[in-house]
Amino acid sequence: MSTPTDTGSSASVPGTPASYGAFPGPTSSFGPPLPPAPPTPPTPTPRPARITRRGLFWALGGAVVASAVWATAVLTVPDLVTPTHQVPDSHGYHLVPDLCAAARFNRFSQLYPAQSGQPYHYTTRHPALDDMYCSEYLKKSPGDTEYYSLYLEAQLHKEMDPAPEFAAQKESLRQRRYQITEVPALGNEAYVGFLDDPSTSDRTWHYLTQVIYVRDGGLTYYLSWSGSYQDGHSAPPDRDSIRQALMMDTRDVLRALGPTVPANL
Repeated sequence: MSTPTDTGSSASVPGTPASYGAFPGPTSSFGPPLPPAPPTPPTPTPRPARITRRGLFWALGGAVVASAVWATAVLTVPDLVTPTHQVPDSHGYHLVPDLCAAARFNRFSQLYPAQSGQPYHYTTRHPALDDMYCSEYLKKSPGDTEYYSLYLEAQLHKEMDPAPEFAAQKESLRQRRYQITEVPALGNEAYVGFLDDPSTSDRTWHYLTQVIYVRDGGLTYYLSWSGSYQDGHSAPPDRDSIRQALMMDTRDVLRALGPTVPANL
């Protein structure tokens, strides 16, 4: 597999590797151009309505009844006018300017000591959501032609509880044939997903993705590993070793972002 080329904007960034297909991310859809819209007919000029004394009486009466109903609803269901939501607890996590520097990937660096290109990172801030991202491409040796991709993202949700979307993400991975394994004693909830996605053109090639997702208060986090192998030419990467690296490096990253994480992962 060839080394990716630089496509980043703020750093020397390796390009996205050959499509692994399994990695969760935004997608785009394209279709044929839409036919031109028909001309809009002219809008008829409305005639002024005649308001009789009886009509005015019923209109005023209806407004009074509607006001009384709304007042009753406001007293009995105050959320109609004063909606409330639970602001997620930050659990002590904080923003860092360089997630790659905070992550370090100590365990993955032991499995793949050589880098391919330079790490890429960004940090964005918003009153509702802070976002930190890092990607790196690693190899077993400098002369190795195969590389492995690491994608890391941590988000701090400051307005809305991320639990419903976190659950939806897990269900989405299941529908895409990921094998899901729960991870106990890590945040509010955590799981590892694994997918072996054979190539559609050459079934001997396998594109692998293994990812860990964590939700802890207002923090959502994922670390994804991607690699590949070909039947009869190379052995598949050891799934358990990748899983352990995901969990060990995740523990280190979460510690760097704030609170203490249990060591017995």
